[in-house]
Amino acid sequence: MGAAQLTGSAVRTDVLRITEIFFSLQGEARTVGIPTVFVRLTGCPLRCGYCDSEYAFTGGKKMTFADIMKEVANHSPRYVCVTGGEPLAQRNCIPLLRELCDAGYEVSLETSGALSVEQVDSRVVKVVDLKTPGSGEVKRNRYENMALLSKNDQVKFVVCDRADYEWARFKIDEYQLAERVSDVLFSPIHGSLSPRVLAEWILEDRLPVRLQVQLHKLIWDDAPGH
Repeated sequence: MGAAQLTGSAVRTDVLRITEIFFSLQGEARTVGIPTVFVRLTGCPLRCGYCDSEYAFTGGKKMTFADIMKEVANHSPRYVCVTGGEPLAQRNCIPLLRELCDAGYEVSLETSGALSVEQVDSRVVKVVDLKTPGSGEVKRNRYENMALLSKNDQVKFVVCDRADYEWARFKIDEYQLAERVSDVLFSPIHGSLSPRVLAEWILEDRLPVRLQVQLHKLIWDDAPGH
């Protein structure tokens, strides 16, 4: 009986807790504006003050890889974005990323950078969000991740104010991010820091970064599932 109980309670390696899977336009990063399937995993160990996906912290439903792949395929996408929450908080995220790549999709991962990206398949575009002081979670950054990034990857800074901007400038220089990754992304806090103000700062300093304004919030008013 003991063996049967152990077998029955074994942890499956092909199951994830999923908040939603939906088809929309990519709102950020290098593929902004391109139709993409989003796989939003449930759960996050961080609590950024400006978080816009708190609904993904809890709940969700358990799905097997087969079910996830089937739902993704229903949209016939070229691009798939795995996001959260913090997707890497679920260890089975790593094999899912690999399976999506094996299926021929162009896969990106949106991650906070608070967890190691060492095991992420090299085919995946890692979009690492370095947490600024204004996030309230700056101490959670794993800077060793910077050495694991390549020209296939991107680094994002969500900028709350001028102090965040100056902090981000320093990090770009410290880790030579403009040379290390394909894009350094600056995103102003929606409804708080004016994109125009941030644009003026970038131009004044001639920073080698890409300003992004979260297209999905302009189009869909930040409704879940878009």
